Amino acid sequence: MAKKAFLFPGQGSQYVGMAKDLFDNSVEAKEMIRTADEAVGANLSYIMFNGPEEELKQTEYTQPAIFLHSVVLASLIRTLRPDAAAGHSLGEYSALVAAGAIQFYEAIKLVRQRGLAMQYAGTVTKGTMAAIVGLQPDVVNNLCKEASSVGIVQCANFNSPGQIVISGSVEGVKKAMELSKSNGAKLVKELVVSGAFHSPLMEPAKEKLQQALDETHFYNARFPVYANVTAKPVSDKDEIKKSLFEQLTSPVRWEETIQNMINDGIEEFYEVGPGKVLQGLVKRINPDVKVFGIDKYEDVYQYI
Repeated sequence: MAKKAFLFPGQGSQYVGMAKDLFDNSVEAKEMIRTADEAVGANLSYIMFNGPEEELKQTEYTQPAIFLHSVVLASLIRTLRPDAAAGHSLGEYSALVAAGAIQFYEAIKLVRQRGLAMQYAGTVTKGTMAAIVGLQPDVVNNLCKEASSVGIVQCANFNSPGQIVISGSVEGVKKAMELSKSNGAKLVKELVVSGAFHSPLMEPAKEKLQQALDETHFYNARFPVYANVTAKPVSDKDEIKKSLFEQLTSPVRWEETIQNMINDGIEEFYEVGPGKVLQGLVKRINPDVKVFGIDKYEDVYQYI
């Protein structure tokens, strides 16, 4: 049997209508979605199913929406039994629920608090993010250091070969974008985000996140979850909690994570959640591994 891993997407994968077909076709999905509405104290499912898109894009809703969609899918396909999991930023929380390290009801509340904390940090200090395509990581790191003379900026996501996201103050990011263009980047694009995620500008969110983490019960994971911060597998509950806290202001080492999973014997990757972003990244990291997507009920049906 080929070794399998579940991958869970992060912010940016949401779309209006997400998880509606799961709600309509599965009693279990319906119960989980209703439970989530109750846990977050908001009509999250209505925003997911009907929008408007602008509301769904707000971090406080986006994060629990993507998390909920992903975790419902993982629950419906649990007979697949992954050997490992990883999640991109927010997706790490979905991966930990799939691995039994956090209970669903507590996790949805934790994710909601994380989203609120990050949205709050984005209002305290205005920040932005940008995608840089076609430059090596060490080059982008050095350009960020150079641009730091005008404002905070650092690498936030090492997504795939030649695709890096930077994050920081508006001035710092704009300067790093200019330097990237003049150093031969194929594409430099500012992202539409509500804050400078995975950068020191998220510091104001740390206290609120720590409080939410302290109120959550953690358990040892049933299978390894590769942490964004280290790109290495963790199973210990205390290590898991620590890495979630550090993740807030640290880069997501996604390319390294996937490489490490492949080196550890994973041959099949299943993106569990809305969209296809991670499938594309895995293919760019290693075109030889098998990649599958599970987003809709018709995708689930094959595995029930």
